[in-house]
Amino acid sequence: MTNRRRRNAPPRIGSRIRQITPRAHWLLLSVFAVTLSTALLLQGYTHHMFRITSDSVTGARGRNDTVPSQVVHGGPVIANAATSPHTAHVKTRTIALTFDDGPDPVWTPRILEVLRRNHVHATFFVVGTQVVAHPELARRIVADGHQIGIHTFTHPDLAHLAPWQRSLELRETQLAVAGAAGVTTALLRPPYSSENDALDNADWSVLKQADAAGYVTVLTTQDAEDWQRPGVQRILANATPHGHAGQILLMHDAGGDRSQTVAALESLIPRLKAQGFRFATVSNAVGMAAPVQPAGLGDHLQGLALIKMLQGGDWAVWLLGLLMYAAGAISVLRAVVVLIAARRHRRLQTRRGRSWGPPVTEPVSVIVPAYNESAGIEAAVRSLLASNHPVEIIVVDDGSTDGTADLVESLHLPVRVIRQQNAGKPAALNTGLAAATWDLVVMVDGDTVFEPDTVRTIVQPFADPRVGAVSGNAKVVNRGGLLGRWQHIEYVVGFNLDRRLFDLAECMPTVPGAVGAFRRRALLDLGGVSDVTLAEDTDLTMALCRAGWRVVYEEGAKAWTEAPASLNALWRQRYRWCYGTLQAMWKHRGALLQRGAAGKLGRRGLVYLLLFQVLLPLLAPVVDIFAVYGLVFLDPVRIIGLWLAFLLLQLLMGLYAFRLDGERPGPLWSLPLQQFVYRQLMYLVVIQSVFTAVSGSRLRWQRMERYGSLQAPTGAGTPRVDLTPQDPGFAQPAPYEGYPQPAPYDALQQPAPYDGLPQPPPHHGFRQPAPHETSQLY
Repeated sequence: MTNRRRRNAPPRIGSRIRQITPRAHWLLLSVFAVTLSTALLLQGYTHHMFRITSDSVTGARGRNDTVPSQVVHGGPVIANAATSPHTAHVKTRTIALTFDDGPDPVWTPRILEVLRRNHVHATFFVVGTQVVAHPELARRIVADGHQIGIHTFTHPDLAHLAPWQRSLELRETQLAVAGAAGVTTALLRPPYSSENDALDNADWSVLKQADAAGYVTVLTTQDAEDWQRPGVQRILANATPHGHAGQILLMHDAGGDRSQTVAALESLIPRLKAQGFRFATVSNAVGMAAPVQPAGLGDHLQGLALIKMLQGGDWAVWLLGLLMYAAGAISVLRAVVVLIAARRHRRLQTRRGRSWGPPVTEPVSVIVPAYNESAGIEAAVRSLLASNHPVEIIVVDDGSTDGTADLVESLHLPVRVIRQQNAGKPAALNTGLAAATWDLVVMVDGDTVFEPDTVRTIVQPFADPRVGAVSGNAKVVNRGGLLGRWQHIEYVVGFNLDRRLFDLAECMPTVPGAVGAFRRRALLDLGGVSDVTLAEDTDLTMALCRAGWRVVYEEGAKAWTEAPASLNALWRQRYRWCYGTLQAMWKHRGALLQRGAAGKLGRRGLVYLLLFQVLLPLLAPVVDIFAVYGLVFLDPVRIIGLWLAFLLLQLLMGLYAFRLDGERPGPLWSLPLQQFVYRQLMYLVVIQSVFTAVSGSRLRWQRMERYGSLQAPTGAGTPRVDLTPQDPGFAQPAPYEGYPQPAPYDALQQPAPYDGLPQPPPHHGFRQPAPHETSQLY
């Protein structure tokens, strides 16, 4: 055995190979999920909980009996509100220009340019979200010599917030300014504030809390009312003082179109200067000590982190939206492609009359690999004996410990039982393949029962000499509970619709282990069933396609199989399926560059699997995360509408698929519930499988639970009465002296190389390992 084979083979229990169970990726995913959730919460809170609205949107004012009279009749700058409040007036003939709601990438630079040309310094009360979005403008405000104050983080009415929200609004804005401009400020202007006599009791509680946090509140004495956009002349009239008293003038550099503000400012400054007014910052206008100081290192770093996190949240929302649209487009594309293909597939079958050529009547060897299948093996065997097509039944007991082989032998049925040491399902299939008499073989799991015409139906496509394998129609038998019903929906809507598409496109990637038929010589040419992946059925099917054989789907060949009855069992099964499929896709990736049948598998089948069974499930969490985000912060009606549209698309696919399969649509009522449990489990399986594959870890085989829910058809267990013991289709009792002896195991032919791909070594007689070496899943 080569070193390559040793590296690719699944680890064996009891060997010295250390089993690596990937756990770190779940920790990484959890950290990523928490970080992303935090960023989205901050982004949603800062961008969608509150918005910058007109200053007139303040609501009715309440009582003001707790507001001190010296404040009501005092100056616009209020200090020590929590202890001994006092106010300050603006100096005579002094104008303190103040701009709220910025910085804005369009209007703030224009206003700064007007101020620079007129050699005027102003005070900018900035909104935290705007600083995060445009930190360079906050730096420019400070660098140009202007004063900076805070106007909360999201521009809410602080009087309507809880105390903790007020603190959050002030603290986050302060950090944003420290991170962007490297300074801290003691100046605060509450949103929707105006003059002193407009303060009510709720506003006063805000001012007292702000004072306790170290802030000085700056109100206004004159409002240009530019937020109404009344016209340049009206703004000029509103902004011009009456008399020589000093003013704190309110204007805006953001929150909408501020072109009128810029034009009015161009005329206002020269006009007021000509009237003998001077312009100053708020602190200079009232003789206040410097309220703006360099930020400490800690505040600066925290501010930078806040800015980066919120910018990351903006980027994450943009990316999530893009991925959600991509997932939606892929889902719609898949639905359209699958439905069109299914309809065309049905028309072709109808036109062909379900005939592949002359009827196939030759006997068939049925191989049943069994490992601890005592719960269902009797039903499986009896259903095969009830077939209306001549069959040879070979049960390969792979070292069962529950008496599976003894049970089959005790039935005294015409079934051949071969015992071997535990070596895994591929080895069991190879044993049965080597012992088979006939060229057509059917492989069936030990937890599956056939209908009487399943064998006859599944072998009819072999009338076409190009056909090397046929996929049957596997159905869930234990579909009583929600989990069983959901798997039933998946089998009918997902698996069988896909198989119709693959059949039409001649790129079938998987013949399921539950019901599949093969040409024995085609399998022997490949060297038998490979054990280098955990999805031996997918690996084998892809190998047949690359060897030039057609693999088709026969929906009339029905088999009833037990589905996992618990989430844990379902996880283990789908984890193995998904991981094994990834292994097979990687092993046969060379088909992408080949021509003919191999090229069809590569450029059609593999691309489809990658797009719809790997990438689409990986995008599914994006849809869920964005849906929750949208319900909380965006338009919930729109989000629910999109979800209902997606559900309607799935329902239409389900109704059509159930109609094609002749199933009653009743179970589809549980489709909405499936989206909240089953779908999440499936995409977690894909995530786990991808991480396992990327990390290079090896997934070990596990034992599937059997529930004994299978039942054999009535009258099963006796040979067909229309055959005589001399007929080739008569089921012979053991020993099988009348059958030609199969070639030795080591005589199986090896396949031609896959265009330069590394080849697994020959099976060397299908060497059987010791029982302790491996424990396989069936």
